[in-house]
Amino acid sequence: MAQPVLYPPTQLSPAAALALSQRAPTILRSSPSTVSSSPFSALFAGSEKSELWLQYENLILSCLRTGDENAARQCLQRLVARFGEDNERVQALSGLVKEAEAKSNSALEGILKEYDQILSESDTNIPIVKRRIALLRSMGRVSDATSALVQLLEFSPTDAEAWSELSDIYLSQGLYPQAIYAMEEVLVLAPNAWNIHARLGELQYMAATAPGVAHGSYQKYMAEAIKRFSRSIELCDDYLRGYYGLKLVSKKLLSDGAKATKLPEDGEVSFPDTKTIERLNELATAKLVEIVRHSTAHDRGWRGYSQAEIAAAQELLSEDESAASGIKR
Repeated sequence: MAQPVLYPPTQLSPAAALALSQRAPTILRSSPSTVSSSPFSALFAGSEKSELWLQYENLILSCLRTGDENAARQCLQRLVARFGEDNERVQALSGLVKEAEAKSNSALEGILKEYDQILSESDTNIPIVKRRIALLRSMGRVSDATSALVQLLEFSPTDAEAWSELSDIYLSQGLYPQAIYAMEEVLVLAPNAWNIHARLGELQYMAATAPGVAHGSYQKYMAEAIKRFSRSIELCDDYLRGYYGLKLVSKKLLSDGAKATKLPEDGEVSFPDTKTIERLNELATAKLVEIVRHSTAHDRGWRGYSQAEIAAAQELLSEDESAASGIKR
């Protein structure tokens, strides 16, 4: 099993990221502090492992996440010494550290100008393009961030990360059709990614339940949501978010009654009948109960779920119990 320090910090829980950042002084002391970007240095040094530099990069992200800017800068200095200040990845990490250390909006504006200067010299510096987009969004300049993302995707239409970010920006503005379109582009690039299928199902469900949605659009979105969640659990049998979404959608449709099972007039969507929806609801319920039971018992092989997801699943299941007890009364 890979060491936590080799995992991208975004995949670590807050507690794990904190524990990793607390190890930073020990890791820095145990690793070489003087490295050179000269190709001749390899002749006089031991074998170099790529894991070392990945370790430094992930430590930077973890330390910034937990507020240890000093350790993050030490890691950055070693990357600069090894790869040079002109390395695109190092430039992006350097900008990230500066953003974390910025104390005012004017300081952030200064960093934005630095990004613009770098891009004026090399407009194909993708790491800096992405850092600039992230900075624009964090500063509340959503329109500028969206325009920059669209330009990036015109240059690099196969960038799944950029499509995903664009979908999230559209979602933050309540633009559900655009958010769905962007996420569908991610799915084109990663057709077997069960988490993307589930995320697309979530977007479809949010669009269906948005205020003022037309009845035909509601049915279309809900039908697509069922398909996406079903495909998600088909690809990953233990994916909690897939089962949670399937449970949520099927429960909503069953509560709507027979009206929800009618096909739209345009005939574009194949909507499942009530019996199929009931079976899907039962399947999702049984699997969620199993996941919650094993996860809360800390059974081996069932420990990869986040506490927040387990709590959400428990709450959803408890709603069924409350409804059942109400019927009995």
